[in-house]
Amino acid sequence: MPHDHDEITNESGVIRRISDHYLTPGPDGKRQISTMALQKSSGANGGMSVDLEQSILAAGDDVVTHVTSPQFLGSVKFVTGDLRQEELLVGYDPLPDNIHHGEVWGNLSKGKQRRLLKKAEWCVEIPNAIITAG
Repeated sequence: MPHDHDEITNESGVIRRISDHYLTPGPDGKRQISTMALQKSSGANGGMSVDLEQSILAAGDDVVTHVTSPQFLGSVKFVTGDLRQEELLVGYDPLPDNIHHGEVWGNLSKGKQRRLLKKAEWCVEIPNAIITAG
């Protein structure tokens, strides 16, 4: 069920893992992140699946290690306050295999996706890729 947790501060990082599937050809031979990367996930809760940096750090875990696996080349980080300014909800949604899992709920229109990608930073940088909406 969509919800917003006050305990997730506006300064907290929200991390979206990026697979090769979300990269498209970009300028100067680089790849760029497609807006598809910010679409709702296929999970039952209907939000965009993310990892909550605040939860990872509170557990004493390493953020980069947590969000890196063979399936994901890298990840981008958003600031929770930027998501909330776009009228999106950010909440905890722990999974059995990922206690730091969260969801971002709301209308993730193409315009919002592009604005958010402009504000995103690399958490785990993908070689020869740029953060810009493709």
